[in-house]
Amino acid sequence: MKHWIEAARLRTLPLSVSGIIVGSMYALRPTDNIETPTEVFSWTIFGLAILTTLGLQVLSNFANDYGDGIKGTDNADRVGPLRAIQSGAISPQAMKTGIAITSFLTLMSAVTLIYFAFSDTNIWYSLFFFLLGILSIASAIRYTVGNTAYGYRGFGDVFVFVFFGLVSTLGVNFLYSEQLDFDLFLPAAAIGLLSTGVLNLNNMRDESSDRKSNKNTIVVQIGGAKAKKYHYFLIITAMILVLVFAILSDYRLDQYLFLLAYIPLVKHLNTVYRNEDPRALDPELKKLALSTFALSILLALCMVSLIPDLIVNLFLGGR
Repeated sequence: MKHWIEAARLRTLPLSVSGIIVGSMYALRPTDNIETPTEVFSWTIFGLAILTTLGLQVLSNFANDYGDGIKGTDNADRVGPLRAIQSGAISPQAMKTGIAITSFLTLMSAVTLIYFAFSDTNIWYSLFFFLLGILSIASAIRYTVGNTAYGYRGFGDVFVFVFFGLVSTLGVNFLYSEQLDFDLFLPAAAIGLLSTGVLNLNNMRDESSDRKSNKNTIVVQIGGAKAKKYHYFLIITAMILVLVFAILSDYRLDQYLFLLAYIPLVKHLNTVYRNEDPRALDPELKKLALSTFALSILLALCMVSLIPDLIVNLFLGGR
């Protein structure tokens, strides 16, 4: 059990639910179409969305361990923590079984989520999200598994931005409201960029070993120096997008609490700027992931503060 927990990479889980938190809290804001936020928000949908997203993240981690393990990418040259297949703690066949079980459980969670969101009233929405769930599971596995794994061709960044940013944030909000709010695109893109930054940081750390293993990440393709500039672009653009979102949403001064999360982000950028040894970037992975999670929590609290009697309404009138 210890080795399976390690293979699940618990430190990556808070990052994966950041979009769910922001998209869900956005559903609590008052609009012209509803009298109270509890007419839209659902604790059941929120819980199932968290569970499904965690399942996808664990699945992605298992698949990454398997794919990199059997291809020899996880080797002695790698800087990060020793992986399960690399160390021999879990056999490739056992990991394949784990991937299959996690895929099934995640799909069941997704189907249950879709049922509670749409029931039998919106069959086309249900079908669309079911197909999206299948695509998410397949994408999580194909990142490093197979001869055409897209993570080995530099497309991992696109996957992370789309699924852990746009799909996570906009998708969960649609489950509540059944409408696409384009204002939410700004924080959704920001979370996607920050999540991509975590992946880019990981690839910067592993540039040398990835190059030897023919894992052509964006970092391998453009080199470490340009990867740093790319990293600055990801983090700074994300910070700007959230700030623009707050301005366009007419936030009060006290609703800019989320700016506190910019402090560790700026410190992180300074560390990356001064770094000369990619191996020293490993601790920054956890810091950036937690900073992104903190930003999502603080931004969610700012959204919640738009409703003075939210707590009373939520617990007395929520579904």
